[in-house]
Amino acid sequence: MELMLLKDVLILFGFSILVILLCHRCHIPPVVGFLLTGCLSGPHGLGLVKNIDDVNILAEIGIVLLLFGIGMEFSIKKLVQMKRLFLLGGSLQVGLTILLSTLIAKITGLSWNNSVFIGFLLSMSSTAIVLRLLEQKGESATPHGRLSIAILIFQDMIAIPMILMTPLLGTGEGNEGFNPTLLLQLGKGLVILALVFIAAEKFVPKLLHVVARTRNKELFLLTVLALCFGVASLTSSLGLSLTIGAFLAGLIISESEFSNEAISNIFPFQALFLSIFFVSIGMLLDLNFVFHQPLYILFLAVVIILLKTLTSALTTLIVGLPLRTAMMTGIALSQIGEFSFVLAKTGIPFGLVTDDEYQLFLAVSLLTLAISPILINLAPRIAGLLCFLPLPERIINGTKENYVADVELSNHVIIIGFGISGKNLARSSKLAGIPYAILEMNPDTVKEQKKLGEPIHFGDASHIMVLEHLNIHKAKAVAVLTNDPIASRRIVQIARKANPNIYLIVRTRYVQEMKLMTNLGADEVIPDEFGTSVEIFSRVLRQYQVPDEDIHSFITQIRMDGYELLRQTDKEAAKLSDLKLDLANVEVRSFRMHPNSPLVGKRLSESGLRSQHGLSVLMIRRENTTMSNPSADTQLMPNDVVVVVGERIPFSNASEIFGAA
Repeated sequence: MELMLLKDVLILFGFSILVILLCHRCHIPPVVGFLLTGCLSGPHGLGLVKNIDDVNILAEIGIVLLLFGIGMEFSIKKLVQMKRLFLLGGSLQVGLTILLSTLIAKITGLSWNNSVFIGFLLSMSSTAIVLRLLEQKGESATPHGRLSIAILIFQDMIAIPMILMTPLLGTGEGNEGFNPTLLLQLGKGLVILALVFIAAEKFVPKLLHVVARTRNKELFLLTVLALCFGVASLTSSLGLSLTIGAFLAGLIISESEFSNEAISNIFPFQALFLSIFFVSIGMLLDLNFVFHQPLYILFLAVVIILLKTLTSALTTLIVGLPLRTAMMTGIALSQIGEFSFVLAKTGIPFGLVTDDEYQLFLAVSLLTLAISPILINLAPRIAGLLCFLPLPERIINGTKENYVADVELSNHVIIIGFGISGKNLARSSKLAGIPYAILEMNPDTVKEQKKLGEPIHFGDASHIMVLEHLNIHKAKAVAVLTNDPIASRRIVQIARKANPNIYLIVRTRYVQEMKLMTNLGADEVIPDEFGTSVEIFSRVLRQYQVPDEDIHSFITQIRMDGYELLRQTDKEAAKLSDLKLDLANVEVRSFRMHPNSPLVGKRLSESGLRSQHGLSVLMIRRENTTMSNPSADTQLMPNDVVVVVGERIPFSNASEIFGAA
């Protein structure tokens, strides 16, 4: 019997490998792959796994570790930095979604308690899918990326109060409405948990410090896991859920200096057990239920995607961001998230979800997760089409207080994006006396930089009206330095069309984006990869005493060849060999001319350094004076520092030439 669980886990792992590999080929997120694995291997699919109860136990461990990890990553300092997007954006998105979902559910005939619970389920989005796609597309630092991440963090945080409220919404055995007994029990539990938290906040850092001093990683890991499951078990004994305790344990550790080490140790276990959780969720889906009403499931999935896109887009517009950012944020958050599964399982014992409703929820959630990556990839095109609609400028470009005012400049440079590159360009333009204007999509950055006197404006440069307010027709150059590759392409097209004679320089992440940007109208395209590679090879070549002239020539040739030399090692080797870098026996050294040297008082032409010793003098430093490339008549004096180049062998008798120290 003991081997049954091992066999089931082995089947799940082997089947997961095949499904995840297939999903990777089809660009489907791993979360969907794990859910499909559960559907196919579970009792409603091929029936490969028999003992589902044991798998559910492993899944519970995954949820505990998930909440524990979220608690450890929770940082009050980080939230203060993004408080506007986090508090305003998160509360608006969750609140609007719950409100509209509750009203729709109530109209269909459900009770208020069940309707609110459905609102809870639909308000969550998939952190795992959205974060991974944003990172893969390089859009984490874009306006819609920052807002999406802030809202996702808020959703993760608000899920904890939702789990706490679930028993209060439950109808129990036919008792409609709130249960006073449960409310009293919850109040007592919260008071006890607060006392436990205060005591643990003082005890845990000291314990972790003692454990960390042993430098024993196994002991540290065991201690962290013991804290996680210990606090979770304590909350469970008080009548609350394991997940609340796990989150609380993570929150306690997050305030210590050992949180990063704890996260790195827990992450592999968290990923493993969390994948089992998604597999266990997939096992619960009855495929016969899906086959009997596929159109109804598809209809609900479309309605939910549209509803969540609408609420997230409205939230973005209220925050003050443009329509394009609103649509991309709305589409990014349009799916049902991982915490919805946790919340749904929590609501089953309290009568908030029936078996058929749970099956319907699983089927619809799976479909939204599967469709989400496709929609996110199409989001830039959808947002671009909507921006052509005859809508008010305040909606397309942002709120009135953030709108770009007309700029009376000419022969100026427009800087789009105020990251490190934008700040350096603005600073150098100011020092050179070149007029410039800045466009930035982060309202906090705009507010801060305006106080510092920068000519910065809030606006989406992918709209011609915004660029016209910056007088692009009279500008001499535009520097596109955004983190959004899709937006950069559109900006290049619009800027080139608005001013055919303008100089367009674009920063991209990768070399392969160069050709596309050039075809769209960019004059210069500088990939981040290029800057790093140039810096590396130029410094290496200087170590081999390659002249700067040759290095600059090599850099120019790389640009002219479209960076092909960086990607084709054969060509690179050929060019480097042309520079004749066979300098293994050549060395540059500095020597002090001691008073007892036979060369003191002699001219360089009389010293015999080159003719007799094979040494050429590059420079002489005398007190505070430096003589580069000294002439043959230069006289050698005591305490001169002589810089010479020559083969290593003659340096062995250098002490005889320049005198003993």
